[in-house]
Parts: sequence; structure tokens; C-alpha cells
Amino acid sequence: MILTRNVALVPEQSALLFIDVQNFGAHRKGAEFADLDEAEFDRQYGWFFGELRNHVIPNMRLLQHAFRHRGIEVMYTTIESLTKDGRDRSLDYKITGFNVPRGSWDGKVVDELAPGDDEICLPKSSSSVFVSTHIDYILRNLGVRQLVISGILTDQCVESAIRDACDLGYLVTQVTDACATYTSTRHNNSLSAIKGYCRQVTTDALIAELGETSQ
Repeated sequence: MILTRNVALVPEQSALLFIDVQNFGAHRKGAEFADLDEAEFDRQYGWFFGELRNHVIPNMRLLQHAFRHRGIEVMYTTIESLTKDGRDRSLDYKITGFNVPRGSWDGKVVDELAPGDDEICLPKSSSSVFVSTHIDYILRNLGVRQLVISGILTDQCVESAIRDACDLGYLVTQVTDACATYTSTRHNNSLSAIKGYCRQVTTDALIAELGETSQ
């Protein structure tokens, strides 16, 4: 028997997970950018937001539609504390200064990718969704063995989720053009570093694999 990561999705044992595509870090008015004037925002994040607007979020919407159409579980995680003052956050998030208060607008998935009424959204307070939520328990209850990952940031929370999912025994597929980070160099370096842990495919290729079209 040859073991490989290059296994086509079996819909009945698959799920799509969007990581941190939320107002806090994927909307111009998000708290992460609140102190920046337009010139500084454009200098630091102009490329990133251009990628989100022109490529990444449209690809995420295509994935969301295709997976819903096939009846495959679509899930979301957002950075959001369980408390208003963030006292439950990881030490790393406290040092970084991340606090998205419980129930806040910043903790909501962006409108373009809004979860359906019966789709699962998990708040997390660490880089890896597998550390600060019960997602492993939930996925196993759902019968998921193959996890498709899309989101931001490629080289931070996305990479953390891929490594942890792999170590926990999931077959992971990363959708390379439905992830983003702040520069193309960082994005490409992350894809190269993480490729030993997952199968990497494009949006169009994955949708075709499901027997869907991207139109």
C-alpha cells in the first residue's frame, strides 16, 4: 500500500475551513488598521488588500459555493476572545496586542463570505485553531478526514492549522490562491515551507475535482 497526500476529496469525509477572514484583519475599517492614515495603510497593506479584493476573496466565494452545492461542510474560524477584555487570550496574542472582544464587529466574518445559518464558526484566541478550540473533536464527530484550508495569513494562522491538522491525522489540502499574507514573498515562502505537510491545489483545480465549474 502506497501512502500519499495526493488524494482526491471524498465529499462525505471532507470539510472546507476558512481561517480568520474577518473584519478585524480583512476589512479596511478593521481594528488592526485603525491607527493608520491612508498613506501608511497603502504602504503597508495596499498589496495585501488588492490581492484580497481582486483574487483571494473571489476564489473563496467560488469555493464556498462549490462546497455548499456538493453538500460538503463549510466552517469558519475567527480571532475572537471569549471575554470582552481578552483575559483568556494566549500569551502570544497578549504580547502582540491582539484583542478582538467577544461579540464585536471585528470578530465577524467579512460580509462577502458570510456563514450560512447552520454553518459552524469557531472563535479562537491563538494562532492555531487546533490549540484554542475543540475543532478536532467537532471534525471527528462530523466524520471528517480530509480538511481543505483557505484563509489568512498564509504564513501564520493558516500554516499553524495545516501543521496541526496533519499531525492529528487529517489529510490536508491547501488552496494556494485562496490564501494571502502581506507580501508575495512571504506568501510564496510559506507555500514552499508547508508543502511537505499538505496537498496544494488551485481554486479552479479543486472545483473541477468536485465536478463543479468556477463560473
